[in-house]
Amino acid sequence: MANVQIFQRHAHLVGAVKLEFVNGREGKIAKGVLTAISNTRRASRDGGEAREEESTAIQWTLWGKQAENAAEYLGKGSHVNIVGRLRNNNYEKNGETVYGMAFTAEEIDYLDSRAESEARRHGGQGAEGETTSRSGEQAAPVASTRKPRSARQPAHADA
Repeated sequence: MANVQIFQRHAHLVGAVKLEFVNGREGKIAKGVLTAISNTRRASRDGGEAREEESTAIQWTLWGKQAENAAEYLGKGSHVNIVGRLRNNNYEKNGETVYGMAFTAEEIDYLDSRAESEARRHGGQGAEGETTSRSGEQAAPVASTRKPRSARQPAHADA
């Protein structure tokens, strides 16, 4: 069965990584599932000058240590690049063929800074404001080198 390599660039997670342990050949193995959204291209509607970004959401499956690390370090809103493979996932059910696709991540690049990642994992406001600890004490603000979204260049400048 042939595999197709897929690249998802400049994506952000829509939620936390769902981690579970399943039975593998050599015992229990970690399986993680995440959904990443990326703005893949800009399209003009009706041939006019107005252009809109088209978003693509892909549900990825991760295995082993990669799944455990993703569950520990990534959260809702985390920015990532993902390289993986696409596989046909067709099967028979009640005499009919059910068609599907499975996306398996092979590489994940974590694009957030350590400070942004820490703030996101601990429920803080992120790099823009102060975070509050669970005991109610105020923590020092986290400095960010990341530009506001409006000041960043688009991921792709497709014509």
